[in-house]
Amino acid sequence: MEALLRWAAELGVSDSPPPTLPSCPSSASSSSPSSCIGRSLVVADFPDAGGRGLAAARDLRRGELVLRVPRAALLTSDRVMADDPRVAACVSAHRPRLSSVQILIVCLLAEVGKGRNSMWYTYLSQLPSYYTILAAFNDFEVEALQVDDAIWVAQKANSAIKSDWEDATPLMKELEFKPKLLMFKSWLWAFATVSSRTLHIAWDEAGCLCPVGDLFNYAAPDDTSFEEENIAEVERLTDGGYEDCNGYCLYARTNYKKGEQVLLGYGTYTNLELLEHYGFLLSENPNEKTFIQLDVDICSTGAWPKDSLYIHPNGHPSFALLCALRLWATPANHKKAVSHQIYSGSMLSTENEMEIMKWLINKCEGALQQLPTTVEFDESLLIFLCKIQSSTNCKTDVKQSGFEQEFAAFLRFHRFELDCSDNGQLPARLLRSLERWKLAVQWRFNYKKTLKKCVSYCESLVHELALHLNQQ
Repeated sequence: MEALLRWAAELGVSDSPPPTLPSCPSSASSSSPSSCIGRSLVVADFPDAGGRGLAAARDLRRGELVLRVPRAALLTSDRVMADDPRVAACVSAHRPRLSSVQILIVCLLAEVGKGRNSMWYTYLSQLPSYYTILAAFNDFEVEALQVDDAIWVAQKANSAIKSDWEDATPLMKELEFKPKLLMFKSWLWAFATVSSRTLHIAWDEAGCLCPVGDLFNYAAPDDTSFEEENIAEVERLTDGGYEDCNGYCLYARTNYKKGEQVLLGYGTYTNLELLEHYGFLLSENPNEKTFIQLDVDICSTGAWPKDSLYIHPNGHPSFALLCALRLWATPANHKKAVSHQIYSGSMLSTENEMEIMKWLINKCEGALQQLPTTVEFDESLLIFLCKIQSSTNCKTDVKQSGFEQEFAAFLRFHRFELDCSDNGQLPARLLRSLERWKLAVQWRFNYKKTLKKCVSYCESLVHELALHLNQQ
């Protein structure tokens, strides 16, 4: 990390407060020769909130510039091709049938293949050696998701990446990549790097790899209001982007106290989408959407998009789902007369509301019963998996846990037997798989929790409505 920060400083990366205009700071003169950060940011470890990240080196104000990365430090496909005419010529011949993401992946692998001769060697050498995006899940880990929609997303992601790899292989062979870099495993690593670490740039849909800038961990977008006097400026600056001054500028998205983790918001994602593109999920995600299997006639009722028919993390049905169910439960000859009332979000009648709440209860309970494990089981399994990750004697911990059957299936899949001679410690490759297994269990646990909350919410509402009917 010290080498990375020193290398970045030499390229003009800086976290110094801007001496003049905030939109175009001059960082070259303010960069320390030993580190590009230290004035606004410091590298820190946040075990319960994303791992390694960036903390505030001082109190930071919302909208304040905290990092600038000049274009010279960005790893982009056009920069790689500008520095390597051979790569440029080969890519040009294959470009019509390759996407911008495929081209960036090829350029990234080309730089990896150069080893120390790559100008980005210091940056590349500190990238993660493995990722936990959905496409990297093996069959055991995919099945651990349990929910059909999630399994389908994982399988589709892996299939799409394999297809991209096959299409790009002729180009990589033409560039005489080393055999290791031609393997799907290397392509998957490079894809995961691009998927989870690139930042948006206007001139390339694939984005750019931004040294130091990709150390920020994720913050889910929220509805925090701006201070009125700074609203125009803060809306423009918060989080950041590539600006006219030939640099990627990143800004504080909120006020931070010294030592707090500085986070970067890069979109509104559900937990499954975060897992698919970035390899992590949030225990509390305000943008989470839980979908249940709906009949075709419900989905076709009204003008609501299918992705708007979901359950919120607190168990409440979305506005669109509630409206669709109210309209669906209305007799056909009455739908036209009450549609304006439904579209306004109003309850039609006590009987109609009770009917759809009871329907939701049955649907959620049915979905939970079809899954092979319960919320309580998954919660205990998560505790067990966390313990195994730091265990020095897996055999003892497994026997005491009550999860011998599940762990035996995990070991069988990997064709591995615990050896008493090494105190039953798991090798690195199994620990990586264990991490992905835990993410799968965590995702399905959150999914089931939401369904249970929906059942509780609907039961409470049915009870209230029944009391109201009795009082009439």
